Amino acid sequence: MPEHSTPPTLGALLRGIRARHGWTLKEMSGKSGIPVSTLSKVEHDRLTLTYDKLQQLSRRLDIRMSELFAEGGEESTPQVTGRRSIGTMDRAVRVVTPNYDYSYLCTDLRNKRMIPIITRIRAKSASEFGDLVRHQGEEFIYVIEGKIEVHSEFYDPVVLDAGEGIYLDSSMGHAYVVADGFREALVLGVCSSADEGLIDSLMSLHA
Repeated sequence: MPEHSTPPTLGALLRGIRARHGWTLKEMSGKSGIPVSTLSKVEHDRLTLTYDKLQQLSRRLDIRMSELFAEGGEESTPQVTGRRSIGTMDRAVRVVTPNYDYSYLCTDLRNKRMIPIITRIRAKSASEFGDLVRHQGEEFIYVIEGKIEVHSEFYDPVVLDAGEGIYLDSSMGHAYVVADGFREALVLGVCSSADEGLIDSLMSLHA
């Protein structure tokens, strides 16, 4: 079997991560909380790590769990995490800005690939809103109450009534404002990105 078809071992992956950061085994041990002797055995493929230890390594070294698993072929099975969270407004994290009132749902789950947000829109026009916003990923907005006007960098404005939604590329400049005849509008937004730092970038942007 050709060498390139064999996925790297955990030891090879750890050596690669350590080399990429320029860490010695002792430095990696100090950062991860895993003994030098254990790391050495793992790197030489004489020992593996339990899932708990992999989580510890991921958390303390600030790397994704996916980096610690070799890429599989077509026969690989997606991992079932079993995570879940009930989103309620009384447990939401609220961020208030001049244009919007954001309520972030399910904030007890970290590193989400989707960020659900209930947003009350108050801006009445694109000029009142200001510069179009841009951030990583994609998003879907569904109008719950009222009517909104969606402004975007490459398209003419479009009006959405309650029960209608729009899916768009979030890196394209965009803004949501209240349509004529309405004082406010309530929408459900779901922002998604492959980058696990999405919630941090959204919080910074919205704050």
